[in-house]
Amino acid sequence: MCGIVGIVNYRENISDQKSVIRNMSREISRRGPDEDGIFCEKHVNLAHKRLSIIDIENGKQPMSYKLDEVTYTIVYNGQIYNTEELRQILKDNGFKFEGHSDTEVILKAYVFYGKDVCKHLNGIFALAIWNSKKEELFLARDHFGIKPLYYSFAGENLIFASEVKAILAHPASKAIIDKTGISELFGLGPGHTQGISPFKGIEELEPAHFIVYNKNCFRKEEFWKIETKEHTDNLKQTCEKLRFLIKDSIERQLVSDVPIGTLLSGGLDSSIITKYASDYYKRKYGKKLDTFSVDYVDQEKNFVKNDFQPNTDNYYIDLMVNYLDTNHKKIVLDTPELFDSLEDAMIARDFPGMADVDSSYLLFFKNVKKDIKVALSGECSDEIFGGYPWYFREDTLNSNTFPWSIALDERQKLLHENISSKINLKEYVSEKYEKSLSKVEFLNTDTQDNKLHRKLIYLTSNWFMQTLLDRTDRMCMFNGFEVRVPFCDYRIVEYAWNIPWEMKAYKGREKGLLRYCMEGELPEEIIYRKKSPYPKTHNPSYTKIVKEKLSKIMQNIDAPINRLLNRKYILEIIETEGKAFSRPWFGQLMTGPQLMAYLIQVNMWLEKYNPRIEL
Repeated sequence: MCGIVGIVNYRENISDQKSVIRNMSREISRRGPDEDGIFCEKHVNLAHKRLSIIDIENGKQPMSYKLDEVTYTIVYNGQIYNTEELRQILKDNGFKFEGHSDTEVILKAYVFYGKDVCKHLNGIFALAIWNSKKEELFLARDHFGIKPLYYSFAGENLIFASEVKAILAHPASKAIIDKTGISELFGLGPGHTQGISPFKGIEELEPAHFIVYNKNCFRKEEFWKIETKEHTDNLKQTCEKLRFLIKDSIERQLVSDVPIGTLLSGGLDSSIITKYASDYYKRKYGKKLDTFSVDYVDQEKNFVKNDFQPNTDNYYIDLMVNYLDTNHKKIVLDTPELFDSLEDAMIARDFPGMADVDSSYLLFFKNVKKDIKVALSGECSDEIFGGYPWYFREDTLNSNTFPWSIALDERQKLLHENISSKINLKEYVSEKYEKSLSKVEFLNTDTQDNKLHRKLIYLTSNWFMQTLLDRTDRMCMFNGFEVRVPFCDYRIVEYAWNIPWEMKAYKGREKGLLRYCMEGELPEEIIYRKKSPYPKTHNPSYTKIVKEKLSKIMQNIDAPINRLLNRKYILEIIETEGKAFSRPWFGQLMTGPQLMAYLIQVNMWLEKYNPRIEL
């Protein structure tokens, strides 16, 4: 897990512009606090910030390999989980290895497979490989975009980086937001359209895509996509296959040369991860697994249950810790630090995000990093197995928009009148929604119910899940900490995609099939616990502090937020503590306090990045 940066310029000799690439890489130094390195030739500069996980000595980057008078150089961020199988294939074809890092395997696999290399990788990755003889750049991003990769053409330069802030550090880059950027931030935010950033001219390489760039062409291609086909396995066979895939994915992702653990909430998904990881640790090392959970000061006292968060996690966490006998540590966060970390969370994303849900993640990972360097998380199960409320609620099933951000009228109202007159958020969001749905493939045998839920699973996996994956990557990497997501193994997603809805929702339950598959593996109370999302604080002192801070911002008529958003409506939101907004801003958790915190992040973002607004 690391950060990468690069510049390609075919018009100039940039080999002596090391200060530029160093300044850019410095912007993402938190992603890789252990080591750094640069590679410079006439038309290319590459830089790498390393978080050392595998083969500490022999995995240094940039890494070069010479074969038949051609030198290939890689900078790479991620982890490959089928490294040993690939290494054996390459050995059988005459390649020799100096260490056991996955970086060396990817580099030599590229030499062997060329642009098809990604079809042979099971893992998470954003990578750049330079062919010195052809003077050609290869960029690629993993199947689900778990690792970030942005790029921009600025002047004669192609610039790329793990985070936008590094691109903006290049002298030719400008921070500009236009109609598209505003529509992304306030029509879809904190979600976003794959391939687009809010900054004009700065794009994101879409998941499962690669780029080939040389003096003659810039070509982007997709290397993988979900295929719709008949599911022929019965219930018993389906469960056997899922248990194998999930267990195999978890065990593959436990490979590390540094301490590793799991994030345990007591929910079904994190308990499955912890169960198989704990069994593996005891079997292979004879050791207890380290597990971690998050909570808030006075959470039990202040907790108010609702349809989305029916109970707190503590009872279920204790149940799992005792059941598996893990070394458990509970991280307890307080209200002031949640607020104080809002700016760091925004900077980690480069955009306004999920407010204190982000800052909670950031603080949680910061504390876990004191004990371990890598953790496995249960994220992404809800998307592929049907765990969210909108899979079952009539109002969201028939909303004809993204079910996690339905309040489009209020979002439009939030824009400054001078901007609102030029931008129609509902039209923008509708276009993205319809375009996304047009990519869904159906079977002639699909029932209407299966078609409807296939659409929802596709939308949720390609939009909502991406937002959560972005959050996890940015908040963990801000702390030089690695989080892995075994449910996001493309083999699991491929298989689950074609399981019919009536089987996924076994006995009418969210994730009913997954629950059934885990019978006998976990305590029944865990298996049949109602879904509860990542915990947010219920402390009224948090509402009080964000209300006070947002009020103070709005008292300053020159605050940049007033040039972008509707001051009168924000004052109404403050007065009603967010109730002027009829639904959560995003998902299930971003209600009144989180909306006010989001607006605070917007102002912080405008102050920090100072983008020019072009309409």
